[in-house]
Amino acid sequence: MVHTLYLKRLGLVSLAFASLAACSSPSIDSSNGDLQGKIILTGSSTVAPLASELGKRFEEDHPHVRVDVQTGGSSRGLADARSGQADIGMMSRDLAIDETDVTAYAVAKDGVAIVIHADNPITELSPEKIVEIYKGDVTQWETVGGNDTPISVVNKAEGRSTLEVFLKHFDLKNSEIKAQIIIGDNEQGIKTITGNPDAIGYVSIGAAENSIARGEPLKLLPLEGIEPSTASVQDSSFPLSRTLNFVTSGEPETLSKAFIDFAQSSEVHNIVEQQNFVPIDFSK
Repeated sequence: MVHTLYLKRLGLVSLAFASLAACSSPSIDSSNGDLQGKIILTGSSTVAPLASELGKRFEEDHPHVRVDVQTGGSSRGLADARSGQADIGMMSRDLAIDETDVTAYAVAKDGVAIVIHADNPITELSPEKIVEIYKGDVTQWETVGGNDTPISVVNKAEGRSTLEVFLKHFDLKNSEIKAQIIIGDNEQGIKTITGNPDAIGYVSIGAAENSIARGEPLKLLPLEGIEPSTASVQDSSFPLSRTLNFVTSGEPETLSKAFIDFAQSSEVHNIVEQQNFVPIDFSK
């Protein structure tokens, strides 16, 4: 009886430890050789919709696996991968020179587009005018050939990779930007701009093209004479592009590695394209 009680208590302790695990405990079902467990991904709101669709396909192929995707920005993805709060971090930029403690795995390419409301008569802005608008030197649309209305500058919050890509390309510091509205993810930015005919912002080209396909009143502005599109990102002609990455701390565990390999395989190129991102051909 004592022995039975001890085993019951041991079982409860084991369950308690299992419930405390933040990330996956990958294993292989010896009965059929299939993967089982849970993968937690956190980070970039740009990468998250793609990761979710990849996760659905991966779960179909491996019914004993669950893929949990959470947003919060690339900074969160990097921090969670480092701390072990996530199996995989999602980042919509390349790693910085000093971020050598994690490994990046490219899963797609994307561009960042300057966007305005579809009813705004502006058809193009020079890089110099974009900088002047964001620095508060130009505050009326009329100054750049638009309506006689004030410009509502929309900027990304700190920790968002899209912000970092935008600042780097236009050689700006975030402290120089005079924004009326601060937004988080791409969808929030798109809702803000489609709801305000005088707003200007910048979002993922993939997210913007999805929005336009849904009939939302959004306009993507050319940059340096190049139309922002998945096609111009693919042929490397669009000047403001980036790599979308998964990141891990150290070598990924069995389950995470299987998911990363899957995300980098040619069999998911159709999923990448459906999200209006550009697939990467790793065979070249």
